Amino acid sequence: MPTDTTPQPDQLPLTGERTVPGIAEENYWFRRHEAAYLDLAGHCADAVVLEAGCGEGYGADLLAARADLVIGLDYDEVTAAHVAKAYPSVRTVRGNLAGLPVRTGSVDVVANLQVIEHLWDQEGFLAECHRVLRPGGLLLVTTPNRITFSPGRDTPLNPFHTRELAADELDGLLRDAGFAVEFLGGLRHGPRLRALDAELGGSIIDAQVAVAVSGEPWSAALLAAVTSVTAADFEITADDVAASLDLVAVARA
Repeated sequence: MPTDTTPQPDQLPLTGERTVPGIAEENYWFRRHEAAYLDLAGHCADAVVLEAGCGEGYGADLLAARADLVIGLDYDEVTAAHVAKAYPSVRTVRGNLAGLPVRTGSVDVVANLQVIEHLWDQEGFLAECHRVLRPGGLLLVTTPNRITFSPGRDTPLNPFHTRELAADELDGLLRDAGFAVEFLGGLRHGPRLRALDAELGGSIIDAQVAVAVSGEPWSAALLAAVTSVTAADFEITADDVAASLDLVAVARA
């Protein structure tokens, strides 16, 4: 039987897009995003970090373990209140990403994980990121790879996304905004997840989507596979970026 997915009192509700920790059926997506935070956290050591679009807040809290200060910015009032309560290590601010409520040249790192694909004015947002960074500061970006996330389409499959990017498109946007791209790679399944795909007779992603679309109960095998996933089951590499699941970029102002 599927486990209870009812949010706990201090847990944000699932929206169909935002990743929330602590729910068995959501574990694959949570760990996939967590893997990127863990990989990028080293760039935040002793830094003043702005997470532009912090969502539930677990990622900002993870970065705060390495940073001097993390400012978690989100537009949604309920979300910002949740982050302030659940993650006291994060200084929470409510604001619009179209005009970052931060002084020019005042932060060392801007983190923007799984957010840019939701924005209508990506160019304007990146210009704002460049403005608030000190000279030589870093922008950390992850976003679904359009080539594999919405294959063969110009419009996103995900109704919450406005514009998905391929690697060359992300690279071009960053450079046009005045950034020097120091790393552009991709997140993909590591060996254990590739073995799980084989055991399931296909992709663990496709299996989850099929359940969501059909409304059928989770099979015991699929639920066991999803709940077993850890951040260590993903790898980030610059090899064959076009085939990756998510794009990962590090760019310097």
